[in-house]
Amino acid sequence: TNILREPVCLGGCEHIFCSNIFGLRPVDYTDDENMKSLLLLPEKNESSTASHCLVMNTGQRRDGPLVLIGSGLSSEQQKMLSELAAILKAKKCTEFDSTVTHVVVPGDAVQSTLKCMLGILNGCWILKFEWVKACLRRKVCEQEEKYEIPEGPHRSRLNREQLLPKLFDGCYFYLGGSFKHHPKDNLIKLVTAGGGQILSRKPKPDSDVTQTINTVAYHARPDSDQRFCTQYIIYEDLCNYHPERVRQGKVWKAPSSWFIDCVMSFELLPLDS
Repeated sequence: TNILREPVCLGGCEHIFCSNIFGLRPVDYTDDENMKSLLLLPEKNESSTASHCLVMNTGQRRDGPLVLIGSGLSSEQQKMLSELAAILKAKKCTEFDSTVTHVVVPGDAVQSTLKCMLGILNGCWILKFEWVKACLRRKVCEQEEKYEIPEGPHRSRLNREQLLPKLFDGCYFYLGGSFKHHPKDNLIKLVTAGGGQILSRKPKPDSDVTQTINTVAYHARPDSDQRFCTQYIIYEDLCNYHPERVRQGKVWKAPSSWFIDCVMSFELLPLDS
């Protein structure tokens, strides 16, 4: 039985474009032309349907408890964040955990700190510090959209609210060698938070067992051969080490900088050939 991944929306909003672990959609399982036309019919209104579901899900999340954490903030900014937590009756964390809902950064750009990247992978609000100031001025929780860091954090939050699979769903990672810029323990945390799995042994590109795996990476671009790559050998490229190139079927070799960029942008980015 081919089990579909989680449905995209709550509240009865079914989405017929989600795929299973083999990359197939409901429409791919029927030969009946009438059924195909019915399954494809909502495509015209996809954006409006998604918009409706997102509004509902966002409201549901706002009804829950706020859990705040700062990343890269100054001592004065941390103090102000504590004041806001008291006003909003929210919890403020010093270490990231699965309950965090809002990650506050000092400027207008996403940061490559562990807290911020875990926040992205978990679909948290990643907000400019201006949000804290605005909330303190009015003594209420201001709407977050105006202060959200765009692109990667925004994509991740919508991905979570639509109940889509995590960024590294369907992907396995072998971390080869030593890692200094981002310690191996941190990389393992990021892989796990992104729904990926760690391999204890280096995958063999010429293994029939490896190459006959027929699952796909959910977030890879559907028109790319990267969609069929599910096992990555990650090495640190911020040094003079230049490993042999591996790009064979299910197994590709990729630099750690590519992995971090994927997290920051919440995309399985193309790998240069």
